[in-house]
Amino acid sequence: MLKDWNSLPTCMKNEETKKYYKKLEQKRIALGVKRFCDVVLAFCLTVLLSPVMLVLAICIKLDSKGPVFYRQERVTQYGRVYRIFKFRTMVTDADKKGPLVTTGQDSRITRMGNKLRKCRLDELPQLFNVLKGEMSFVGTRPEVKKYVDCYTPEMMATLLLPAGITSRTSIFYKDEDEILEKYSRTTDKTTDEIYVKYVLPDKMKYNLQYLEQFSLLGDLKVMVDTVLAVIR
Repeated sequence: MLKDWNSLPTCMKNEETKKYYKKLEQKRIALGVKRFCDVVLAFCLTVLLSPVMLVLAICIKLDSKGPVFYRQERVTQYGRVYRIFKFRTMVTDADKKGPLVTTGQDSRITRMGNKLRKCRLDELPQLFNVLKGEMSFVGTRPEVKKYVDCYTPEMMATLLLPAGITSRTSIFYKDEDEILEKYSRTTDKTTDEIYVKYVLPDKMKYNLQYLEQFSLLGDLKVMVDTVLAVIR
């Protein structure tokens, strides 16, 4: 899962990223086990949850016009661009009708989409991305290229591992849309500007901490805490 340092993209080969690379380099076996567990768990969950995903797909089609899946381009390991699988929670062409992040009262979110987001069920199709090797169960949540282009040299370290379905950051920022809305009431900046200046840097503190402290047991704990957070 970890390339040789000289094989990394030029944009990632800096001293800030190197210190995280050295820590991960010492855990190559654990990273291999992580990938194996990802594949096995993703396959089992896809089989078990396929009836649930079918029902959700039907509900989405009945609720609003448009495709069942939302396929936006995101950035994963080594800066590779891929198309993420999510259940559609917004109106068709929502990306062209507003910012790439949403606020609490975003009118583009559908009725069914609002319910899916509250329970994080819109994330279920990302099991396909895990099987394809584009994502992992635990890791930095994938950003669109527009925001990755704003990364500092140190933030580039988060691209050493595949993007994740969940993370400690995701739990802390489970109400990100409400946080963005709060900022928007106290500044005249756009939602995109608020995200890049205030939210993204704070999220990255947790993401970088994850790289420093990576362990299989830590990943398991994040997954359990994510389930508990959704239930609450």
